[in-house]
Amino acid sequence: MAANNFPIFFSFIAALLAAIFTSANGSERKAHIVYMGAIQNRAMAESTHHLNLLRSVIGTSSVTEGSYIRSYGRSFNGFVAELTGGEAEQLAAMDGVVSVFESKELKTKTTRSWDFLGFQQPKRNLAGELDVIIGSIDSGIWPESESFNDEGIGPPPQKWRGVCAGGENFTCNHKVIGARYYSSSSARDDKGHGTHTASTAIGKSVTTDGFYGIAGGVARGAVPSSRLAVYSACSPSCTDVEILAAFDDAIADGVDIITISLGGFDLSDLRVDCIAIGAYHAMVKGILTVQSAGNDGPVVGSVESVAPWLFSVAATTTDRSIVDEIVLGNGKTVSGYSINPFTPNKDVPLIYGTNASKSCSFQNPEVCSCLDPKLVKGKIVQCKSFAGIFKAVDAGAAGAIVLNDKADNVSFIVPLPAIALNFTAYEQVTNYAISEPNPHVRILKSVAIKDGYAPMAAQFSSRGPNLLLPEIMKPDIAAPGVEILASVNPQPPNSDTPGDNRTVNFTIMSGTSMACPHVAGLAAYVKSFHPNWSPSAIKSAIMTTAEEITNTDGFLSGEFLHGSGQINPKQAIEPGLVYEIFEDDYLKFLCGNGFDSKSVRGISGNKSDCSKFSTKFSPQDLNYPAMVFEVPPMKPFVVKFQRIVTNVGTANSTYKSEFSPFSIVYVLKSSEKLNVSVEPTELTFKDLNEKKSFVVTVAGGSIPARTGFSSALIWSDGIHKVRSPIVVNVKLPPTPTSN
Repeated sequence: MAANNFPIFFSFIAALLAAIFTSANGSERKAHIVYMGAIQNRAMAESTHHLNLLRSVIGTSSVTEGSYIRSYGRSFNGFVAELTGGEAEQLAAMDGVVSVFESKELKTKTTRSWDFLGFQQPKRNLAGELDVIIGSIDSGIWPESESFNDEGIGPPPQKWRGVCAGGENFTCNHKVIGARYYSSSSARDDKGHGTHTASTAIGKSVTTDGFYGIAGGVARGAVPSSRLAVYSACSPSCTDVEILAAFDDAIADGVDIITISLGGFDLSDLRVDCIAIGAYHAMVKGILTVQSAGNDGPVVGSVESVAPWLFSVAATTTDRSIVDEIVLGNGKTVSGYSINPFTPNKDVPLIYGTNASKSCSFQNPEVCSCLDPKLVKGKIVQCKSFAGIFKAVDAGAAGAIVLNDKADNVSFIVPLPAIALNFTAYEQVTNYAISEPNPHVRILKSVAIKDGYAPMAAQFSSRGPNLLLPEIMKPDIAAPGVEILASVNPQPPNSDTPGDNRTVNFTIMSGTSMACPHVAGLAAYVKSFHPNWSPSAIKSAIMTTAEEITNTDGFLSGEFLHGSGQINPKQAIEPGLVYEIFEDDYLKFLCGNGFDSKSVRGISGNKSDCSKFSTKFSPQDLNYPAMVFEVPPMKPFVVKFQRIVTNVGTANSTYKSEFSPFSIVYVLKSSEKLNVSVEPTELTFKDLNEKKSFVVTVAGGSIPARTGFSSALIWSDGIHKVRSPIVVNVKLPPTPTSN
């Protein structure tokens, strides 16, 4: 997928991934991943063993060798082969196989932001920062970008086990210490998406004039002295096969944090989610994986990153908004949204899409689907669809005014003078055009203004609740993801439009893809101060110190929009208390969510058996930094959450508890009151790393469906505030079935 400026608007249909051929019975073969969990025996993770498994199903050696694609065996066990549906089912039933699933295509979720977060002059541990390695699984990078220069940075840390195998015309340095590619000829970024996300997390400070003078300033990452390892898995497309290969290598190479601004479609089972699989094995090795939540908002329950060991990131606005204006021929000004660098020199005739179209047959002329080049030449065309911008370019128009029917209040780079208007503003232009016999308009150059309402969740950002695992809050956290300036591949196009030949070194993008690396960079920052902290401790520190977001989008509020809140970099390195989760805890959780012993043994690579865990283990008792539970509608309930916190603040300290008032999370209002309590109400610590447990109880009466409540438990010792969201979500009633 092209990832320059419209990662929000387009969904891409999964492509066939390998050469398809016909077997003896005529069944179609497709690339499938045979996932075999942790490596229990090195010989079992070799390609020879994988080929033997294939032969036992396919039969002939020639077909087996033609079907086999690759093996995974550095960090977890598995292989890829072209299989029919029947062959996939046979392999899935074999001992040692956790799951078999068809490879899918995933999609990308794609300056001022760090300053907005209060991170202008942060406290730094330079020695620790130099030792942190971020692995970027994306479309590669542009290695010559100034964001990746290694001035003042010494050789890689001794723990690094990777290589610089970036392929054609790709050179590493002391900052970009490793590179690998999987389906192209190089780790060089041909899209711009990977360069943008990597530089947001880890880029050196670079003074820039922005995008043609718009939103200039100093562009930088959270940890400009940390190292980058590049895993180019999205060129030309992002598929499960390449993503798992990148995880296999990144884990074995020794990265500390993985950032992956990608997402898929299938939320039916964690055993077929390649990112959840890779991230699980990363977690076992002490590596935190940060993933974008998705760009399918404002749909409720659209969040795609759902596994509890993933750090799932929603997108918010910053206090810098990029806007544009048009001046009508009658002198009135109308405001809208675009990143439009073109400076006007005169008024231009305005023509409505219906009047600029000929021979439309079954197409809709209002949305400019059939523009006549002769009628739009030298004119600005008005289109009742955002896609009209591209139609205007194709037809050779001088500019476009379009209805913003995609995402409110977000600006995107345009390939010609253009602006997107909300419905009221669009109608104002329409009325002017109708009333004037010779309408003219001038589209001004975009400017950056102060947004006093920030932070707000972006409308495109995917929402909770977590439909697959309701007891796990998703998204986890929010970070800036709207109109983010960062480095880019300088090769055109910059607006996803063929023929747009402008070249820049920095560009502006929006998406949860842009939010994700902010959190990955912050995780690396926390790691630089606390190198021995577990992935769950780092995640907890960022979640429990987050700033609560009170602004809403008018439809949904609370944790289903933004998780724990907006990241707070300065506080995250000193959280006071952390919630830790280890592999056994996750295995108990999986057993409590319907995984059988065979799957759990395969995933973990040990003798784990669900029967050895307490049958009373409840999924909501996973030691997560948030507490979420689903209750049936119109029935009284009592829910208990058991939690354990570890003292990482000061040795002798006492934390007192308080609760924020319950608020409505979404959709319907309810007069029902909820009661919440914690036992004990105080936690006293004598030593660092000491652990204390507590139980939170929430009770309520009859609450209607489509209602949710949120509160928060806050532990405070007078210095630290440890905030943990509490969410009660009322289940939807079952859909009636007709006989």
